[in-house]
Amino acid sequence: MSYADQLFIQNCKDILENGVWDTDYEVRPVWEDGMPAHTIKRFGIVNRYDLTKEFPVITLRRTAFKSAVDELLWIWQKKSNNIRDLKSHIWDSWADETGSIGKAYGYQLGVKHHYKEGDFDQVDRILYDLKHNPLSRRIMSNIYNHHDLSEMNLYPCAYSMTFNVSGNTLNGILNQRSQDMLTANSWNVCQYAILLHMFAQVSGLKAGELVHVIADAHIYDRHIPMVEELIKQEPFEGPSLWIDPSVKDFYQFTTDSFRLEHYNFHTFEHKIPVAI
Repeated sequence: MSYADQLFIQNCKDILENGVWDTDYEVRPVWEDGMPAHTIKRFGIVNRYDLTKEFPVITLRRTAFKSAVDELLWIWQKKSNNIRDLKSHIWDSWADETGSIGKAYGYQLGVKHHYKEGDFDQVDRILYDLKHNPLSRRIMSNIYNHHDLSEMNLYPCAYSMTFNVSGNTLNGILNQRSQDMLTANSWNVCQYAILLHMFAQVSGLKAGELVHVIADAHIYDRHIPMVEELIKQEPFEGPSLWIDPSVKDFYQFTTDSFRLEHYNFHTFEHKIPVAI
């Protein structure tokens, strides 16, 4: 079976069997009908994915690969905070009348900072260091900017990436404060595995290990029957990732620069409600 499936099943079983409910408290998220969206959670889940062995995407249900890549490029390449620059509608609930989600996500990555080597935003600083200072232990991003939180329509969930070069291998740690396991786990893992591959390719490195740290890994109350159904499925083998080898500039990648080959997945016909 796909290793991503194995971890997903293991994590979900752990949450359902050993998790803590928040039903005794008032919660911020609500369902579309206005009812509170309660969760059962586990604290501090850490998953490791070896990108030299397989691409981490679940087969228990289809992950919308092209849409996931499009959102990744929207944040990390376009450095946008406007949903009009995004092809999917996943951010619509958090956008204002102009399409802005506030000073969140791509906005933070695009802010310029002054260094002795010149002015860089966070993405360009990573690219610079991977080329000029690959042994640095300071190659990282962080978009959880407390100064701007009041002007963000949604606080960042996946908020920090730390990159580390060992020999000719690029490894990374994704830190996530909160994750909705059903809707976002495979989506985020898939995205940040792609990001690691992107940085590795344009830096003359190979992608190694992605470590995913989730502070609050939860399943929403209305998602439980769907999760229970999913984890009873027999997973397929994982797909392989193709990346256009001609792309050497981070800003030249497009959604067509990536594809999953031999991606088999189970049919999942449920419409997943999203808490907001």
